[in-house]
Amino acid sequence: MNRKLKLLSLAASLALSLSGTHALAAGKYGPGANDKEVKVGNMVPYSGGASAYGNIGKALTAYFKGINEAGGINGRQINFISLDDAYSPPKTVEQARKLVEQEQVLFITAPLGTPPNSAIHKYMNQKKVPQLFVNTGAHKWGDPKNFPWTMGLQPDYQVEGKIYADHILKNNPNAKIAILYQNDDYGKDYVKGMEDGLGAKKGMIVSKASYETTDPTVSNQMVTLKSSGADTFFNVTTPKWAAQAIKIAAELGWKPTHYLNSVSSSVGSVMIPAGAENGIGVISSNYFKDPADPLWANDKGFLEYKAWLEKNMPGANITEGFYVSGYIHAAATAQVIRQAGDDLTRANIMKQAANLKNFENGMLLPGVKLNTSPTDFYPVENKQLMKWNGKSWEMFGEVLGPK
Repeated sequence: MNRKLKLLSLAASLALSLSGTHALAAGKYGPGANDKEVKVGNMVPYSGGASAYGNIGKALTAYFKGINEAGGINGRQINFISLDDAYSPPKTVEQARKLVEQEQVLFITAPLGTPPNSAIHKYMNQKKVPQLFVNTGAHKWGDPKNFPWTMGLQPDYQVEGKIYADHILKNNPNAKIAILYQNDDYGKDYVKGMEDGLGAKKGMIVSKASYETTDPTVSNQMVTLKSSGADTFFNVTTPKWAAQAIKIAAELGWKPTHYLNSVSSSVGSVMIPAGAENGIGVISSNYFKDPADPLWANDKGFLEYKAWLEKNMPGANITEGFYVSGYIHAAATAQVIRQAGDDLTRANIMKQAANLKNFENGMLLPGVKLNTSPTDFYPVENKQLMKWNGKSWEMFGEVLGPK
């Protein structure tokens, strides 16, 4: 009898073991996920020269806090861990390792900046951890063949550069162009887009000046660019230096046709600090609604966003465009988790990110939707030109890009 009981017990243990092995093989949960929570990581510069972007991290954090208070996603709380990398690639590597190896997050979303993300690009793919909705428009984030675990979100910087080049060719075909750019992949992507867009006429570029993120000011570069005799200025800078460049141009009495890259079009972090009147006439582009533009005052999507901001970020500046960026990135991230259902593995997270179909958010411009596929890792490919009037951005022309 004892032997029979022992055999039955052994059989039961074996069956339980096999069942557990089968559950593990099925891969319902990856690291950082279980029946109660999904752990998601993020890095943004809350400190340092690019700290204006920290507002994106604040909006992401607030979004998931609101999601959790409403019951989570598919019954699970989102444990969102946002770390400061100060826009420093070595610090980004350190924080990414902490999130992946210590915190064991399921994936990382909306990490900011081209140099920081370049520093962890290979690492994330070697570890097979989704580096999702990278918050930079560098062209290389859309390479599923070589980097299947990395995906961007915002429009490609090179495409944006081509849009400005096209506008210049149509409106001032004899322009003399000066370019100020950040000396890294981010800045060089924009310059390449401008040069490619000008094509045979890239000789219209008469002067280029670069700066490092450790430079305290771009005063010398602006003096050099003005002295070139350029009548058109392409400002490829992050917020701190964008505001400086706009202000310095005014102080120098230099009044070129001014194109500002979209990553620094924030009203609260760039245009106001630069002196609102100094930027009048500056041209930029966007894929989401400017919260300072009265055009959207009665828009349903904007009103929903405004209510969300007042509830989840009381006292926050409604004109701050970086909050909108965080809001959109967070919404896209939540959609991926929602689509993943109960298969919360890293592979399925990436699969769902590559299967977004006409995803809409109330703060995206009309006609702009997120679409991806296993061979298309560029969720947003549309932009619209806009001009600063001293108080807000005014959109003009059609939404450019795929319809």
